[in-house]
Amino acid sequence: MVKDSYLVGLIGAGIGPSLSPALHEREADRQGLRYVYRRIDIDTLGVPPEAVGDLVRAARDLGFDGLNITHPCKQHVIGHLDALAPQAEALGAVNTVLFEDGRATGHNTDVTGFAASFARGLPDAPLERVVQWGAGGAGAAVAHAVLTLGAGHITVVDAVPDRAATLAAGLNRHFGAGRATAATPDRPAALLDGADGVVQATPVGMAAHPGLPFAAGLLHPGLWVAEVVYRPLETELLRAARAVGCATLDGGGMAVFQAADAFRLFTGREPDSVRMLADIAELAEAAGAAGAAGARS
Repeated sequence: MVKDSYLVGLIGAGIGPSLSPALHEREADRQGLRYVYRRIDIDTLGVPPEAVGDLVRAARDLGFDGLNITHPCKQHVIGHLDALAPQAEALGAVNTVLFEDGRATGHNTDVTGFAASFARGLPDAPLERVVQWGAGGAGAAVAHAVLTLGAGHITVVDAVPDRAATLAAGLNRHFGAGRATAATPDRPAALLDGADGVVQATPVGMAAHPGLPFAAGLLHPGLWVAEVVYRPLETELLRAARAVGCATLDGGGMAVFQAADAFRLFTGREPDSVRMLADIAELAEAAGAAGAAGARS
């Protein structure tokens, strides 16, 4: 049902710096909507990721129209929903919950978000061999997107071996045998040897999790590098990659295109992704300036 007033939220850990609320609210303002987007931070609440079901039920009972779900709740939330859209079911991860007629349905807009961003930002990138760090909720979506874009093979790297193995097995079932393998991050040089590109789909690089997933010395100009992290837009990994001449893709495009898809689900209205891309660049610059000012004070 299309209406003119919406209440939505974001559930995750350490989400204070998230730009999603401002992205949604700016687009809603331009469309003349009353649109309130609340953060529901499990760190602030002092509850574990497993409590996401209670939070989803509370939001539904309080009249929310929908929720975005982020790290580390994208997989925990599944058992607390009434239905899953086909893509979310295939992924085993949910980043958007829509409340309709008392039912909670899980969707995943991360796949389409990353695919649209990659096609826009690295349209000619070779995709024969891709290495991806991270097999969590975002990692599952991005790996599906990479193979949907035509990658020949993806190596999924995760510090939790079972998580990487489970994702690789699911990818092989969905895309065909031999399209994915699992690995642990203890031999990064061997993993990157001969790769066309690397996708960084872990929390490393976020404002709350600074650092790099592997040594910067392993980067070389023949490797493209794509980030999922968008706060900051220039992570340490992207800065190091650009310094040695790698083609790069920041996480801003994925953030915008997944947000646009979620906005469409929540409101039934068509967002303007071009305007939203300008928004995230402006918001990220302002956030970076505020952070630098805070560090100096």
